[in-house]
Amino acid sequence: MVGDWHPVLAAVEGPTGTWRMIAPDGTEYGTIEIRRVMNGQEVRYRAVWRGEVIGWATTLREAAQRIHMAYVRSHGPGMRSGAPMPWELRKQPPRGSGPVARSG
Repeated sequence: MVGDWHPVLAAVEGPTGTWRMIAPDGTEYGTIEIRRVMNGQEVRYRAVWRGEVIGWATTLREAAQRIHMAYVRSHGPGMRSGAPMPWELRKQPPRGSGPVARSG
């Protein structure tokens, strides 16, 4: 069922403590690394997309979600979302067809 799918299912573990986010076509689109912080007292997950750290998470699910959302946004205009923004749908007038400023 589609409602049961979560981006963490795209995470493949290996090497130990590292998960690779794998797209349906088999390409890797992100990595998650488990890290101990606060003098080893707490665990955090480092989310990396396109070679850059995009955030830290307290759970593997959260880190996978962050990377997956960055991956999905990368398929849309301006890397914002998969759908065009309303103002992008409005047809822009041809260049030079607007009002012309006249010097007086």
